[in-house]
Amino acid sequence: MRIAGINIPDNKKIEYALPYIYGIGLSSSRKIVKQAQVDSGKRAKDLTAQEVNRLREIIEKSHKIEGDLRREIMTNIKRLRELSTYRGSRHIRGLPVRGQRTKTNSRTRRGNVRKTMGSGRKPAASPT
Repeated sequence: MRIAGINIPDNKKIEYALPYIYGIGLSSSRKIVKQAQVDSGKRAKDLTAQEVNRLREIIEKSHKIEGDLRREIMTNIKRLRELSTYRGSRHIRGLPVRGQRTKTNSRTRRGNVRKTMGSGRKPAASPT
């Protein structure tokens, strides 16, 4: 089954299969399933064509997903960079944007760069 250009896994319950679409989380997935009047316990492969169409229709009308959402996020970041705001400068430098500490944490954002004293040391030569 394909919704919004994404293959939905067949063997998962529909409320857990919909979050495979970028822009839909578990809570919004539950709202969509409830709004489409589909049994949340149903597997994705067991849905009828009519139920799939109702889901697709609700998702396309009321949610920004996949390419549109990614494009919007990229334009927001680009705008922050061009305005040279503090958040924009953090994006440019590849540092945490939302006020987290950087002395010890932020390994993910900085790309696992180790900047401690002992990290570059060579092992001491053994006595001969």
